[in-house]
This record gives sequence, C-alpha cells and structure tokens, in this order.
Amino acid sequence: MSLKEQSPILETMGREKGNGSGGGNISPRSEETQRQILALSGRDLQLWSITLLVSLVLFAGFAALVAPNLVWKVGVFRAEGRYLPQLFFGLISLVVLFNIYIIAQKRELNDTRKALVQELIFNERLEGFSLIDPLTQLYNRRAVDQMLPKEVFRANRLGSPLTLLMIDVDNFKSINARFDRHIGDQFLAKTAQLLRNTFRGSDTVFRYGADEFLVVMPETNEVQAECAVKRLSQQLDCWNIESRLVCELSLSWGLASYVSGARVSDVLQAAHRKMFLQKRKLVPVF
Repeated sequence: MSLKEQSPILETMGREKGNGSGGGNISPRSEETQRQILALSGRDLQLWSITLLVSLVLFAGFAALVAPNLVWKVGVFRAEGRYLPQLFFGLISLVVLFNIYIIAQKRELNDTRKALVQELIFNERLEGFSLIDPLTQLYNRRAVDQMLPKEVFRANRLGSPLTLLMIDVDNFKSINARFDRHIGDQFLAKTAQLLRNTFRGSDTVFRYGADEFLVVMPETNEVQAECAVKRLSQQLDCWNIESRLVCELSLSWGLASYVSGARVSDVLQAAHRKMFLQKRKLVPVF
C-alpha cells in the first residue's frame, strides 16, 4: 500500500478520533504505529536513491571500460569487441541481482506497511468501542451519551435532583503552544486525578472534550453542588502549592441542574454557558 493510499486512511481516522470521544488525542500505541508507517516512506526514498546511485556506477563503469577501446577515424567509429561480451555479461548480472534485491525490499516494505495500517485500523476500532479515555483514564464523550440518559431516567423515576458540572482547563492552548504536548498531557492527567480525589464515589467524572470535563452528580441539588465546587477550589489551591509543574493549574466551571422534562442537551449547554462566563470573569468565582 503506497503512502498516497495511506493518507486518506490516516486523515479519516484523525477526524473520527477527534469527533468520536471528544478527547482529541490519539493513543500512544496508535501514534507509534502512525510514526512507523510514515517512517517507511523514508525507506522508499532510500531505495530510489540506491537505484539512482547504482545506475550511475554502472554507467561510469561501462564508460570506463569502453572508452579506452574506442578508435576514431575519419568518419568511422569502431569499438574493439574482445571485452564487450564480459562487460555485457557482468552488466546484465548486476542488473538482475539488483532488480531481485529491489523487488524483495519493495515487497517487504509493502507487507510491513500493510501490516502496520491493519494494526492501526484495529487499534482505532478497538478504541472506538472503549468508553475510557486512554490519557486520563476517565470515561470519555461516548460514555456520556450512554450513561447520562440513564441518570436522567433515574432522576425522573425517583424524583431526585441531578446536577451537572462542566469544567475547563484555563489557557490550555497557550500551555501547549508555550511548552509542548507532553506538558499539556500532564495538566490533563493531573486535572483528572484532582477531580477523582475531590468528588464522591457516586459522582461520575467524564473527559468531555480536549480540555473539558463533565461531572454528573446524582441526588445533588445546585446548592449542594456549590459546596463540592468550593471543595474543588480549595483542593486546587493546595495542589498548586505542592505541585512542581511549570505553571499553575487553573480551572473554570459552570453548574446546571436538571429539571424534570427538560432536554439533557439544554442542561449541558447551560452548564457550558456558565463555565464560559466564569472563564471571562463575568460571574463570581468561589
């Protein structure tokens, strides 16, 4: 499979990955496989370079052997023939051996490339069925679509409150731009750990987007949820004091309570809107 044939596959997978879990991150295993596939294009270039070099060497050898045996007369060109059979036999032998080598290498490259692409497709499909984000080990966006409706049904059936908390890592794009992706991944992993340690076992934490998290708090009204948010703020301050990361971790959040009969998408949008307002310093920060 050629590099041109791989490119649409890789681009499609990247779009599906970005639109699927909302994480925007490729798993390390899939990323390594992609690097190996792209590295094979370098071996293709090496083979073409070797082909060109060998062709030049053969041409130079042919010229070196034939040129001394050329005799020029007026209007007549004659080449002494005693060396030509050996020359052509050697030339044909080198060409045949070289072609065998090139064909074997190309076949090996194609087989390796095909195996890597199949592995990449398998990894991406396997991750597509997974409900766990590989970086943070939290539930991903796909899990939200499966688990949140069940919590809403349970709240309607029992008449119990349900509150959603949307959280965003502040300045995440500038952190990635200023430092590198590894530092950004550290911030996301530390945020996930902080959320797991702060909220109750009955609360469910999701990685909702690239730098966004969602906490679903069943049997919790908005006043009770604000107490949890204050606890999160305190834990964040303590963590920043003890942390050794290159800059402080800052979070913005927004709360929205589910009302019986409301659409879940509207509640999520309300939480997201409040989070955006807090990020722009338009609402009080606990």
